[in-house]
Amino acid sequence: MRSAVLWGYIFGASVASSAFSYDRIYATAAERHRLAETFGANHAAAALFGPAPELQTVAGFTVFKVSITLMIVGAVWGLLTSTRLLRGDEDAGRWEILVTAPTTRARATAQAIAGTGAGAAVVWAVTAALTIAVGRLSAVHFDVSASLYFALALVATAVMFLAVGALTSQLAVSRRQAAVYASAALGVSYGLRMVADAGAGLHWLIWASPLGWVEQLQPLTAPRPWALLPIAAFTAVSVFLAVYLAGRRDIGAGVWPVRTSRKAHLRLLSGPTGLTLRLTRPSVLWWATAAATTGLLTGVVAKAAGSTIVGSSVQQVLSRLGAPGTGTRAYLGVAFLIIAIVIGFQSVTLVGAARAEEADGRLDHLLSGTISRGRWLGGRVFVATSALLLSGFSAGLFTYLGTLAQGAGVGISTALDAGTNVIPPAIFLLGTGVLALGKWPRQAVAAPYVALGWSALIELVGGFFAQDHWVLDTSLFHQLAYAPAVAPNWAVNGVLLGLGAAEMLTGALAFSRRDVIYQ
Repeated sequence: MRSAVLWGYIFGASVASSAFSYDRIYATAAERHRLAETFGANHAAAALFGPAPELQTVAGFTVFKVSITLMIVGAVWGLLTSTRLLRGDEDAGRWEILVTAPTTRARATAQAIAGTGAGAAVVWAVTAALTIAVGRLSAVHFDVSASLYFALALVATAVMFLAVGALTSQLAVSRRQAAVYASAALGVSYGLRMVADAGAGLHWLIWASPLGWVEQLQPLTAPRPWALLPIAAFTAVSVFLAVYLAGRRDIGAGVWPVRTSRKAHLRLLSGPTGLTLRLTRPSVLWWATAAATTGLLTGVVAKAAGSTIVGSSVQQVLSRLGAPGTGTRAYLGVAFLIIAIVIGFQSVTLVGAARAEEADGRLDHLLSGTISRGRWLGGRVFVATSALLLSGFSAGLFTYLGTLAQGAGVGISTALDAGTNVIPPAIFLLGTGVLALGKWPRQAVAAPYVALGWSALIELVGGFFAQDHWVLDTSLFHQLAYAPAVAPNWAVNGVLLGLGAAEMLTGALAFSRRDVIYQ
């Protein structure tokens, strides 16, 4: 409930901030008309940030500015919350104690899901209350029913991915694996929505994406309540399957079993670095695949989406942001920002894996032998850095393959440079996590998540509209050159890498001097 109240406030405050800022930023009818011409029917902007109808109004502007960002944030909150309260409690042994009471595994799962659903209801209630409050102002003027419907649209992805997380908690054998499965579903959903909105003649794909269903609700502009039907059906089926499967598996097991009786493979187990690679290999391969898939989808739609930019005022807007050039390259420059955020999330998960090894007590078995703390942490950092390099390279290579299939005219060296360009921010985030791991271990995941979340929010929500460069400069991603629209700024990248390395060194020194700290 505490988390739900906080995120409801963030959702409502984002809506209020966007509605308030419209009159200040676009004070005249001419400016509003120019805004609508810039983004209203532009497929490149729609692919990245969703459709932009009725931008001459406060309602249309507010929907365009906050919807995609809050939809994704809500989905991430939902999948992390449900996997933590279901599979996470099971991993920690608390679920086994719970089901020794006069209940069943299925009934306990159903009640836990109901509890997370109540949390989603709190997010909706707080968001709706703030939206209604700002809507009563004469400069905004959202009626109560429209405000309630808008809040429902913003929270719909959280509800669906609470259900998805509950389902993957039954399929997987660990919380981390359950979160990876749910995140993969979110990534596929975003990719399908992006292709559908890119103007490549595949708009029917919008109905294959849960994010697309929410987009079709069209709150505040042209409401389509019937689009709630697939959302409700998807949520109900996911919940039913989660409860059904929970009652038919053992505690600690997953529906998708892990092979436990197979020939021992001792490769890579001669030291902590090899062990880290063995432990993180599935996650590393998944993130590399996610980056490659995102790059491929981006490359496939780049020519079609970029063609709508050439000669339009969107090209001028992207140029001011730092992504000048032809339509295709300008589009790819902004699209690689999304890839940079994806790889940033990978960096935080790698820090989380290191912290989990210590918090769960597994690190004790290594440190009680001849392995030093510095050697263990160095192996973790080496594998994490290599994994980030692999993801950046995969994104660049598969973006090139996607553009090659469409004849978009982007060279392989240009695409690989763009892929390499997104790695330094991820290294900086990795350094932030290692620094926190050494000095404040219980905040080892929170610290880089805060930096990542703030940077992404400022860049995605404020980048197109914020006027104060001091605010924009606080975003890590605002320091990123929008390659391949422009050449990577290797000097800035070097600074980010140097700062990340300094954070890692400081964190390693602090880690070598402190006690092992559990949960």
